[in-house]
Amino acid sequence: MNNFIERNIGLMIVLTILAVSFGGFVEIVPLMAQRTVTEPIDGLKPLTPLQLEGRDIYIREGCTVCHSQMIRPLRAEVERYGHYSVAGELVYDHPFVFGSKRTGPDLARVGGLYSDDWHRAHLFDPRSVVPGSNMPTYAWLFERPIKLENLPKKLVALQTLGVPYTDEDIANATTGLENSTEADAVIAYLQQLGTLITERR
Repeated sequence: MNNFIERNIGLMIVLTILAVSFGGFVEIVPLMAQRTVTEPIDGLKPLTPLQLEGRDIYIREGCTVCHSQMIRPLRAEVERYGHYSVAGELVYDHPFVFGSKRTGPDLARVGGLYSDDWHRAHLFDPRSVVPGSNMPTYAWLFERPIKLENLPKKLVALQTLGVPYTDEDIANATTGLENSTEADAVIAYLQQLGTLITERR
C-alpha cells in the first residue's frame, strides 16, 4: 500500500493536504474558542483617532521591518522588555504589527518609558538621544499634517470589524486634531503601547 501511495503523486498530494489541514484544524480551532485569545484584557480601549493615525503611519514608514511588537514568554525577553505579550491586548489590532526582526528594540512595552520630548528628538534625529543608532531620521513627519478627512472612514471600517467605536466617536474623530502633525500621531501611538500590563522591565 505504501508503494502505491508513493508512486501515485496525485494521491500523495491529496493525502498530504488532508494531513496538514487536519493538523492545522486541531491546533487552531481550540485556540479560537479560548476567552483569553478572543476577549480584551481589562481596561483595553480602542485607539484614539490620533493614535490610530499614528499606527497607520508607523506601518506606512516600515517601522515593523526593524521593530517587533511581540515579547515571547522567554526569560531573556521578559527580563529585557517586560511582561510577555498577551493576546487580549491585541484583539482590536487590524492588522497585527508583530514584526519579525529586531534591528531596533521591541516596542510592545515602550509606552510611558520615555517622555514625548524624548520621542520627538528620537524621531527627528535618533543619534541625538541614542548615539550609534542606525535608525533613519523621520524629520518630515514634523512637517506633514495628518489627513483629517480619512479618520472617520478608518473608524467606520474598524467598527465593521468589531472594534467598539461608537457613532459619537466617529462623528468627533477629528475634534481637536486640526494642528496635529504625523509626528504627533506616531508619538501618541507609541506612548500607549503596552501600558495596560504594568509589570515593567
